[in-house]
Amino acid sequence: MPLVPTGELIAQARAARRAVAAFNVITLEHAEAIAAGAERTGAPAILQISENAVRFHGGDLSAIAAAASAVARGSTAPLGLHLDHVVSRDLLHAAYAEGFGSVMFDASKRPYGDNVKATAEAVRWGHERGMWVEAELGRIGGKDGEPPLDAHTPGVRTDPAEAAAYVADTGVDALAVAVGSTHAMTTRTATLDHTLIAALRDAVPVPLVLHGSSGVPDPELRAAVAAGMTKINIGTALNTAFTGAVRAFLDADADAGASTVDPRKYLVPAREAMTGTVAHFLTVLG
Repeated sequence: MPLVPTGELIAQARAARRAVAAFNVITLEHAEAIAAGAERTGAPAILQISENAVRFHGGDLSAIAAAASAVARGSTAPLGLHLDHVVSRDLLHAAYAEGFGSVMFDASKRPYGDNVKATAEAVRWGHERGMWVEAELGRIGGKDGEPPLDAHTPGVRTDPAEAAAYVADTGVDALAVAVGSTHAMTTRTATLDHTLIAALRDAVPVPLVLHGSSGVPDPELRAAVAAGMTKINIGTALNTAFTGAVRAFLDADADAGASTVDPRKYLVPAREAMTGTVAHFLTVLG
């Protein structure tokens, strides 16, 4: 199936008052699991590659992008391809050259004025080339090894009035907001501020994005979508499933006195574990 533009998947979900899940791709097995999980549930999904993942692949976007794109195009599910948490302008430009139709430009760690200026420039550049651009306002935390942030810390959560001004001044197509989740959580214990989500939904004219969704329990995710979230980002949950399956295989292998060296033996259960995780989240999101 041809790739479906991220903006189109988001618009369809928003019109139906539902959400689209966006899963982070690190390896080929991640991409295959996302496609398989979407096919299993009959739901659309977005394959997204972060700047961290590109760095892991030697700083070269082309190979992992080609792999993810090939998996998505070979799937029977409606899938999009998105570049996530881009800080580098060079990578932003490379994304367009590699055929990405959407990108999340991340200037959230900069002071507010610098964030607005840098994001507005990225949006102008992207829109001139037909790209859909997401950005972030507030501090979600847990990215690049930083500790999770207490959602009650002043200045952490996204302010609706500031969000409205930010969207107007930057022209972004979607806004990732801080409402109680954090990146890289391995336990699903986050509590979201659903009143704030609804206030943000009413304050800004663009779709809202929830980052750090791996740490959010199923009922909280459903409530977040009902309150106004449209794009749900999931990454760590796939890595947890992957690593858990590999560890279980190797532990059982050692207990049996074996010494498997063929990675396919443990990558198969790892990929299947991720597929199950993808299918679970897609089912939760309806």
